[in-house]
Amino acid sequence: MDPTRRAIVERLSRGPASVSELAAPFDVAMPTIVQHLKALEAGRIVASAKVGRVRTYQLVPGAFGPAIDWLGRQRPPAERQLDRLTALLTETAKSSEGEQQ
Repeated sequence: MDPTRRAIVERLSRGPASVSELAAPFDVAMPTIVQHLKALEAGRIVASAKVGRVRTYQLVPGAFGPAIDWLGRQRPPAERQLDRLTALLTETAKSSEGEQQ
């Protein structure tokens, strides 16, 4: 994810915010922030509501659920690979120590 979008999501994790509040920390034109928000909205990560002239964005509850589930399924295979790597490195280190003696 783009760093600007990550920062916007981070900000929205603390609660809803208007477009101008979301744009304030960035040194970019407002239309650029609006493009990022549209992309996040298209991805169903954020939702917006307009009251008068103010559009407010908030995170969609559960939007990251599928990603969290996927990451959880990736963890056991990754841990097994790391365990095998640790065993190989340990074995290599022991062999290397034996050769040096």
